[in-house]
Amino acid sequence: MKQIYIKNIAQRVDVREWQVENCINLFSEGATIPFISRYRKERTGGLDEVAVAEIKHWNDVFAEMEKRKETILETISQAGALTADLRKKIEDCVEARELEDLYLPYRPKRRTRAVVAKEAGLEPLADKMYNVSLVDPVPEAKKFVGDKVASVDEALAGARDIIAERLSETASVRETLRQIFKTRRIVTKATKKATGPEAMKYKSYFDYSESLDRIAPHRLLAILRAEEEGILSLKIDADAEKCGKKLYYDFCQERRYPAQPLAEHMHMAFDDAYKRLLEPSISNEVMKEAKEKADIESIRIFGENLRQLLLAAPVGQKRVLAIDPGFRTGCKVVCLDSQGNLVHNEAIFPHPPANEKIKAIQAVSEMVKKYNIEVIAIGNGTAGRETEEFIKRVPLPTGVRVFSVSEDGASIYSASEVAREEFPDYDVTVRGAVSIGRRLMDPLAELVKIDPKSLGVGQYQHDVDQTLLRETLDNTVVSCVNNVGVNLNTASSYLLSYVSGIGPALADNIVEYRSENGPYASRKDLLKVKRLGAKAFEQCAGFLRIHGAKNPLDNSAVHPEAYHIVDKMARDLGVTTKELVGNSDLCSRIDPAKYVDGDFGLPTVTDIIQELRKPGRDPRESAQEFEFAHDIRTIEDVKTGMELPGIVTNITAFGAFVDIGIKQNGLIHASQMGVKGMADPSKILKLRQQIKVQVTSVDLDRLRIGLRLIK
Repeated sequence: MKQIYIKNIAQRVDVREWQVENCINLFSEGATIPFISRYRKERTGGLDEVAVAEIKHWNDVFAEMEKRKETILETISQAGALTADLRKKIEDCVEARELEDLYLPYRPKRRTRAVVAKEAGLEPLADKMYNVSLVDPVPEAKKFVGDKVASVDEALAGARDIIAERLSETASVRETLRQIFKTRRIVTKATKKATGPEAMKYKSYFDYSESLDRIAPHRLLAILRAEEEGILSLKIDADAEKCGKKLYYDFCQERRYPAQPLAEHMHMAFDDAYKRLLEPSISNEVMKEAKEKADIESIRIFGENLRQLLLAAPVGQKRVLAIDPGFRTGCKVVCLDSQGNLVHNEAIFPHPPANEKIKAIQAVSEMVKKYNIEVIAIGNGTAGRETEEFIKRVPLPTGVRVFSVSEDGASIYSASEVAREEFPDYDVTVRGAVSIGRRLMDPLAELVKIDPKSLGVGQYQHDVDQTLLRETLDNTVVSCVNNVGVNLNTASSYLLSYVSGIGPALADNIVEYRSENGPYASRKDLLKVKRLGAKAFEQCAGFLRIHGAKNPLDNSAVHPEAYHIVDKMARDLGVTTKELVGNSDLCSRIDPAKYVDGDFGLPTVTDIIQELRKPGRDPRESAQEFEFAHDIRTIEDVKTGMELPGIVTNITAFGAFVDIGIKQNGLIHASQMGVKGMADPSKILKLRQQIKVQVTSVDLDRLRIGLRLIK
């Protein structure tokens, strides 16, 4: 990696150049983001995974830019136009836009008006006009009239076409216009298609304008979606006359003001360059840049929502009765053992039109007793509230808890290849109910099987840069999986594939070895897995857990490469390693500085001691039961001023959506979150957080509910 890139990345991430360089070296050695941020703190100066991920992103960007530079240099060189100065400018570029500006004059072109004029031999005339080396271009133009040029007017028009294209390819001209356009207003108007309920979503933008450098990301994305759907037209309201004069003035400052009549022709060339070439191009560029910024913010919010969803509180390894509610088709019920295995399924019909309540109560009671059920999970979709009320009429044993579970994405999972592989002999209704139950047991292990875009926690996720979205969401999933740790003897291959250094192929091999040889007794057994070598073991071992292993460190986040340090700590304390692990009092007597050695610096040793206090601790909170207001069933029951319990279902830049127990979610606008002015919802609320709200408005026609956060 070139030093100019390292320096630029350091500035972007706000870290030291040596930290960037070391991270890049670790990437080249095959290290992953979770491994680097947790086990190589000495080499990175303690960078967290967010910084490491950002460094990796820019490292990948600049690697692609370097390939682009090679292509550009080769193209310009073949054209015989590559000078030493141009080569240096290209090689020193760290901005894609600047690089493309440098390349623009040399990029192979279609047959433009300027190309036609050059073929007619008019470039010398254009050069003299452009360099202001004549007063009146007409006498000079007469020299070019001949077989290829029919008249003086045609010669002058061709020269102006060449000048216009030259201006449109001048980097300084383009940059001047970019800066002007960025401060102008984006203006939208309704089109003839702006009718019907779908169009009404964009009613606020039917006659709208706002400064492009101040428009909120979510508003810009909404406008761009409406334009894509043909509901709105939009433009950047730049003053054409003012822009043209600015470009002409800058041009003359570098040369001298042309005398009449040359000035008239130059004004015509500038006007044509702006209206025909520059305005459409720069307008698109500036809108693209604004969208990229909006994409980044939208993706950031989506990534944070996904993190919170994946790290939602689990109930743990409990025996679960899970229900996928329904009216006409009944409720599909499944029973899962403490490992999440399906042991029973059947359908009950407690709701209309069947109304077999007594029969359903008996069936649930028998299943709870027979399978020693500890918790009940009920999907929160259609008939969810009614099913929850029904279950509360069932005489359940003391201690059996009832939870409402989000169904978002359950139907996607049930029809997926992953679900078919897990349950080839069951239909989608059974698979969906199983997913609901497993989500309650361990949201992370189950939700990683579903495309994050289907989980209902995004904002314009289908409109943003899909490559950047995928990178961010993949990093988020990997971060969550490795932060929590994975049980090596129970994890599915899908969950294992997100563990540092593993991937789908090795994950399948790990599960295959487990199936053929029984549970893993030690982390070292991983080295017996097909194609899992020393490098993969180094990357994954610290994130895998073996409950009940002979060596208690195998059930901790202490990496095997550091086991000898823990053994030494135990010997110095006069105890066994097993006695030390989990003993907070003994851990408090350890002096970290005493065990700093070679690659194991103070940050790593401190992390080891912290882990020894609570080995394998799950960072997630415990699941809590929740009840909606009993008298709220439909939006007609919701009245202004009511105070209601709710669960946060989605967080956006402009507010948070809250489930209050009916079909329609309410919205707490950012201005209604208990602070002066507009708040950042992501800093106040968390996904799946249980809160209390007050109803501020109810719009029955548009099915919208406004809320204010109470607590």
